[in-house]
Amino acid sequence: MTNDPSETDAALPARDDVSTDAAAAAAADTAATGPEVSISTPLDVPGQPRLDLDRAIEALLFIADEPQGLVHLAAAVARPIAEVKASLARLVADYDGGAPSGEPRTDTGEQPVAGGIRRAFELREVGGGWRFYARTEYDALITDAVLAQTSTKLSQAALETLAVIAYKQPISRSSIASIRAVNVDSVVRTLYGRGLITEVDTDEETGAILYGTTDLLLTNLGIASLDDLPPISPLLDGGQEGFERDLV
Repeated sequence: MTNDPSETDAALPARDDVSTDAAAAAAADTAATGPEVSISTPLDVPGQPRLDLDRAIEALLFIADEPQGLVHLAAAVARPIAEVKASLARLVADYDGGAPSGEPRTDTGEQPVAGGIRRAFELREVGGGWRFYARTEYDALITDAVLAQTSTKLSQAALETLAVIAYKQPISRSSIASIRAVNVDSVVRTLYGRGLITEVDTDEETGAILYGTTDLLLTNLGIASLDDLPPISPLLDGGQEGFERDLV
């Protein structure tokens, strides 16, 4: 028995037809089920409530003491950087709002602006990262409230941290913590709230905020400039780690 090549070829589809059909089937499956996710993500963990991406980013930024970069946020939520960037844009727009807050005005003919309420805080990109800040129009209010609620006496930890900043500025929290060998986050917030230190710059490599002293410290110490601070070497007990030079 002989086989007719034409009959065999007719029974089998052409190679190009097979490839086209397979691609079409794969495309149909993807359209039906969505793109495959190759990793588990914190936003969709079996047995736990599904988390909204925007709210997850919001929660991470809420507890952060330093600006959070796109790569760090994307890794934390296991999402592409493009999705995180879009989420940040939505949060900025949400906080900026546009609608009035408080009780409706009856003494003007202005119509309410559509959109959410403009928040007293904003999400700002600083030094390659994102962080919450109070809006500038509330600076005086916040400063007065913080000063009124805090005692005038600084703790020993606050004084030591203030000394490190005064002699080593501009300096980041991590560098302060390295010198003092303790966590200084709460102490730095206290000093910042008292108006004794301020944010003066950001580290180009890490994006960390760098702190320096304010004129209020000079006033409280009764000196004209940092040059009037005493040399640090005689004040150190046994070493000068972290203080390579004196202010003269």
